Amino acid sequence: MNNLPPCYGIIPARYASNRFPGKPLAAILGKPMFWHVYNRAKQCPELSNVILATDDHRILSAAEQWDVPAVMTRSDHLSGTDRVLEAAGLLNVPDTAIVVNIQGDEPALAPAMLSQLLAPFSESTVRVTTLARTINASEAQNPDLVKVIFSHNRSALYFSRAPVPYPRGTGKDVYYGHIGLYAFRLDALKAFAALTPSRLEGFEKLEQLRLLENDIPIHVCVTQYRSIGVDTPQDIQLIEKMLKKAI
Repeated sequence: MNNLPPCYGIIPARYASNRFPGKPLAAILGKPMFWHVYNRAKQCPELSNVILATDDHRILSAAEQWDVPAVMTRSDHLSGTDRVLEAAGLLNVPDTAIVVNIQGDEPALAPAMLSQLLAPFSESTVRVTTLARTINASEAQNPDLVKVIFSHNRSALYFSRAPVPYPRGTGKDVYYGHIGLYAFRLDALKAFAALTPSRLEGFEKLEQLRLLENDIPIHVCVTQYRSIGVDTPQDIQLIEKMLKKAI
């Protein structure tokens, strides 16, 4: 897309995790998880650069070993978004750039998802984008799968752990599950990081609501791809089976 500004992919990778300490280093088909995420992201033609942002020297050392460009960030960040912003500053990302927050625990990431995420930025009015996919009524009941509703022009209206919209009528249930990939114009990322946590964000435990409560619109891109992350060591076997099928 020649009409896009420079696009940077940043993969936050922290060592600490309650359920899976050292997750970015977990071996998948003989390579660390972060390598798979990086390798997938590099296949997105719109990204001019992809960088790992970590808080741990063990991850930084492994990144050097596997020829993955990385920067060292502070260990006190409360979210991956804050880590991404610090990394953007360390990399001297230009103010005109678009920064993509790429989840570091999705080694089966489809590169086309990143292209879909970036496409709306051909419009100068778009400041933040994210992804969603259609889900069924049973999936919508899962509070760990965040739902999103949006307007006709794909502007997000609300994100919730509840099954929204509530199906009180007799029409067919239509639900969209949120996929936690985000792209920001750098000024929007800076504005987001400068905001204090909002009321609804605290209630739902969803930081993207901070943007909506402060009138920063989020454009929702509907994708046909699924997002499959690694939350526990037990998930590694499933991911390895998926990746072997793709080889």
